[in-house]
Amino acid sequence: MRSVLMVAEKPSLAQAIAKILSKGNCTSRKGLNGACSVHEYTGIFQGQTVHFKMTSVCGHVMSLDFIGKYNNWDKVDPAELFSKAPTEKKEANPKLNMVKFLQVEARGSDCVVLWLDCDKEGENICFEVLDAIQPVMNKGSARSVYRAKFSSITDTDIWNAMNCLGEPNRNEALSVDARQELDLRIGCAFTRFQTKYFQGKYGNLDSSLISFGPCQTPTLGFCVERHDKIQSFKPETYWVIQTKVFKGKESPLTLDWNRVRVFDREVGQMFVNLAKTSREAQVELVSKKEKTKQRPQALNTVEMLRVASSALGMGPQHTMQIAERLYTQGYISYPRTETTHYPVNFDLKGTLKQQTNNPFWAEEVKALLSTGINQPRKGTDAGDHPPITPMCAATEAELGSDGWRLYEYITRHFIATVSQDCKYLQTTIEFSIGTEAFSCSGRTLISPGYTTVMPWQGIPLEESIPVCEHGDTFSVDEIKLIEKQTSPPDYLTEAELITLMEKHGIGTDASIPVHINNICQRNYVTVESGRKLKPTNLGIVLVHGYYKIDAELVLPTIRSAVEKQLNLIAQGKANYQQVLQHALDIFKRKFHYFVDSITNMDELMEVSFSPIAATGKPLSRCGKCHRFMKYIQAKPSRLHCSHCDETYSLPQNGAIKLYKELRCPLDDFELVLWTSGARGKSYPLCPYCFSNPPFRDMKKGMGCNECTHPSCQHSLNSLGIGQCVECDSGVLVLDPTSGPKWRMACNKCNVVVHFFEHAHKVQVAQESCDVCDASLVAVDFNKTRTPLPASETQHTGCVFCDPVFQDLVELKHAAMRHSMHRGGGGRRGGRGRGRGRGRRGNAKKPKDKMAALAAYFV
Repeated sequence: MRSVLMVAEKPSLAQAIAKILSKGNCTSRKGLNGACSVHEYTGIFQGQTVHFKMTSVCGHVMSLDFIGKYNNWDKVDPAELFSKAPTEKKEANPKLNMVKFLQVEARGSDCVVLWLDCDKEGENICFEVLDAIQPVMNKGSARSVYRAKFSSITDTDIWNAMNCLGEPNRNEALSVDARQELDLRIGCAFTRFQTKYFQGKYGNLDSSLISFGPCQTPTLGFCVERHDKIQSFKPETYWVIQTKVFKGKESPLTLDWNRVRVFDREVGQMFVNLAKTSREAQVELVSKKEKTKQRPQALNTVEMLRVASSALGMGPQHTMQIAERLYTQGYISYPRTETTHYPVNFDLKGTLKQQTNNPFWAEEVKALLSTGINQPRKGTDAGDHPPITPMCAATEAELGSDGWRLYEYITRHFIATVSQDCKYLQTTIEFSIGTEAFSCSGRTLISPGYTTVMPWQGIPLEESIPVCEHGDTFSVDEIKLIEKQTSPPDYLTEAELITLMEKHGIGTDASIPVHINNICQRNYVTVESGRKLKPTNLGIVLVHGYYKIDAELVLPTIRSAVEKQLNLIAQGKANYQQVLQHALDIFKRKFHYFVDSITNMDELMEVSFSPIAATGKPLSRCGKCHRFMKYIQAKPSRLHCSHCDETYSLPQNGAIKLYKELRCPLDDFELVLWTSGARGKSYPLCPYCFSNPPFRDMKKGMGCNECTHPSCQHSLNSLGIGQCVECDSGVLVLDPTSGPKWRMACNKCNVVVHFFEHAHKVQVAQESCDVCDASLVAVDFNKTRTPLPASETQHTGCVFCDPVFQDLVELKHAAMRHSMHRGGGGRRGGRGRGRGRGRRGNAKKPKDKMAALAAYFV
């Protein structure tokens, strides 16, 4: 029997598609990577009975990166990243072993059906999957690769896709490859240069990365441009005539002055005096006009993001996450689309009928079905996916608060697109008072149309205007001159920013939320109430600096041109290599000019930020000059010696303090202690060694718990106990500062093991265990809490194998151990490990019972 492998983009999609195609008769098992499942069943394919295997990836299988040596910021000139630095495809998430998993499942398969998302990124992932599996598939079939095109997870759409299989689009995949390489090379070159340049000079930038992005930077530019307009705005005083008239006992009617406003007080007063020559307002004209407020076009991604931000208070990134979840669960159609026109064969009635039982809009839906739906407005067909629509009925209990709010909007929007337009009557009355003309308007609803399901777009209730006709007169109640001032624009909202990005071609419907999220995370803008984006000092200075050096780095024009070229690649109208090389040549020249002109941006930085030497508080002594170095807490936290003019990196996202005034035996720098989290993983480190590894087998960013110094009392060789109970590469290292709640922590992963609580002293002995080769531990217990017989207080043994310690750990952590034995925690049966470099031979396994130590993750 032939075998057919099918691959979706997410595990939940694979499960849903397999359930539909197998009609619920599939068996499921976990794949070797633990993240993806495999659903198997027997069915008909191309007229033959075959064995189907449906599985998935978890997004991109591969990611683009520079080869190893070019990832060293200190040794590589950023200019080399434009051309000299080779790139390679690496597994996007090595822990998932996705390539190996796909090859295991594909081995022996005769063909593959690709169910990746139907956009450019999905096409790119198609070829990542093919690169992984084609070497292990059976050869000989005339055609072995098929592509399924679908827009929703419904029985109809999935079966239609299965019956109309095509081929993956190589051109669209290449356009994504080009974008990835451009963003990598351009972004990394600029980011590395300006990060190193400015973080070495200023201490309060409060950003761990001064990043540049071909899309990210123009996005920030829009926000700063609005900020500049606000700052440069000078209010102007102007005057308007406020007039009120009445007729009989009716309430006064406020009129609008036809001249609107004047900017000269004396001229305004002159018009008031002319109007005051008459105490009556005469009706010159009464006009009535029926007007229409059009129903919305079908919903695309950008409009959904705009409304979610402005009306629902949900950020673009969060909105897309919710929309993707609703899509994978089958509640809405594919949420990434630029199209606002329903296909000719779209089942509008069938989609509408699914909503007849929802109490919030059932009445409107039934009325539409009985009277007949209205033909939707003609929109734009971008040739990608149908507009976003609801695919089945749902309740708030099923979707949760945010999920329901987004689903409710999508459903109401869909119903509105097939409803009637809103119609109303606008009445305008023209008045003359003396020589001046005034008017007032009012609207009367004729037919609410689509606004019954989108009430927030309804015609607002206005003050009713009186019934009158030409020649009628009203008494003037008051005429006076009112002084006002022009006001500045407000900061850009997310919705306004999304509109600008779409207008100028910055990003795609899929990447717009990512770019907005990036400028927030980089501390370039902050999100204020009303989801307004206010630039920070850093964001403002960067944009102003780009304008001083090369405005095209921040203006949307050049990126928009690149996006058009990338679209031509996708359409097969442009050569991948030529577009890539042309864009890189442009940005390479811009980069060299930027480097030569960086002092122009630096002048702005000097005004806004403090020199690194003037920032921070004294903490520890430098090993070179023995003066105090300053601890700079702002991101990225670091130590700076103003005398030597040297800056030393530190671990991030934790607390730093002096470590008992102890010094490193290699360079005489005072050690500092880094602590993370409430449950306290901590280790000492030498600031100099952390940035300049002293031994060949060490890497930058290692603390004393990974240092291979043969005799230092703080090193791995002195404090290492045994192999981590969770990961393969880590060593459990004693934390000598943790008493009386003693613990050892893995120097690679987040495992922390508590033991010997209330012991007076815990030390790592020179001897090792005969059973597992782990280092022995000498424990000095308090007399009142000793577990030893006959009031003994000292004992040396192996934490993995010694019965005395074993009983202590089991008693102390029984509940945790119980949960681990049921699959809730660490690995049963680890290996002990020696502390030195090559001191121990092959480590033996300790007893399974003790390997499952009471571990928990920080």
